[in-house]
Amino acid sequence: MQETFFDIPEDTIREALKVVIDVRNHPLLIHCKRGKHRTGCLVGCLRKMQKWSLLSIFDEYHKFAAAKARVSDQRFMELFDASSLKR
Repeated sequence: MQETFFDIPEDTIREALKVVIDVRNHPLLIHCKRGKHRTGCLVGCLRKMQKWSLLSIFDEYHKFAAAKARVSDQRFMELFDASSLKR
């Protein structure tokens, strides 16, 4: 089975993370309108900012993505540089 790749622009994830980490926006519900895995990637990148291990990030991702889990999403999360965003 061939995996379909959707580009998730890193700047889009960065802008969304700025909204997520801003406590003025809490409480917050994160959901995906189109089902193209942006929510899983966003939460994975948030976990990376929170210093979670990649193993824990991927475990949580698989728990919620189940059959929709994609290697490309994990690669995106793994390569995402969270160090430029401040908490």
